[in-house]
Amino acid sequence: RAPPPQGRLLPRSPPVSGKQSPPWPRLRFHYVAAGERGKPLMLLLHGFPEFWYSWRHQLREFKSEYRVVALDLRGYGETDAPPHKENYKLDCLIADIKDILESLGYNKCVLIGHDWGGMIAWLVAICYPEMVTKLIVVNFPHPSVFTEYILRHPSQLIKSGYYFFFQMPWFPEFMFTLNDFKVLKSLFTSQATGIGRKGCRLTAEDIEAYLYVFSQPGALTGPINHYRTLFSCLPLQHHEVIMPTLLLWGERDAFMEVEMAEITRIYVKNHFRLTILSEASHWLQQDQPDIVNKLIWTFLKEETKRKRE
Repeated sequence: RAPPPQGRLLPRSPPVSGKQSPPWPRLRFHYVAAGERGKPLMLLLHGFPEFWYSWRHQLREFKSEYRVVALDLRGYGETDAPPHKENYKLDCLIADIKDILESLGYNKCVLIGHDWGGMIAWLVAICYPEMVTKLIVVNFPHPSVFTEYILRHPSQLIKSGYYFFFQMPWFPEFMFTLNDFKVLKSLFTSQATGIGRKGCRLTAEDIEAYLYVFSQPGALTGPINHYRTLFSCLPLQHHEVIMPTLLLWGERDAFMEVEMAEITRIYVKNHFRLTILSEASHWLQQDQPDIVNKLIWTFLKEETKRKRE
């Protein structure tokens, strides 16, 4: 299998302190960048089971006005993967983004996250509001909405069943590898969970890039470890988001009920724009890249205009 295009490695970031975390050396983070250094930073956080490549359409689109950086999150792709699940607690993942921003030579960014990367993006915006000028999240509600909604709606609990499945050691990783990673391929291509008929289907080369990354030895354990510590970190103590926020949502999301998108509004104490795309799937920025890019541009330029007024 051929590897996807290569990016850069950040210097190893400072270790995250914490009495309960086993010692682990500094981590190196892999990223792919487009656009000139010195332009405003746009930082892109992928979901599961993805890596920087899920943002390929946005890397090309926004490089004219931004330094666009798509990360491999902790444990994913070519980024270092600590061996202990305690190293994947949400406070570690939030601190990663702060450290990465500083390592890139910036103190603020436009932050965009999809799916699990959307969860991290919400939390970074809540914990470090001075570092996020604008927040854009794709197919993930405010974390407090998610935790409250899932407890009251059995249908969402069922859709999020994989969160519970991932608490098991080793077996989820094994399931993904069966039949030449059939589960991984079907997530993106099946009628139930994949990109729809009207979407921008993944090419054979796109699928191959995903298979290459996740077929490496141990490549699934880091990503699944993100979920293995989730229940120790929620609910949140702080909730409010104070920067302009855009939430994009594919209504055909097989994993997230669309009702959570509208409820998210109550936690954003600034301009909030919600756009729901009726024919789009969970994999929104790959499914409908042209529409997503246009909506992001409109939001960014709207906010610049609003600031001037």
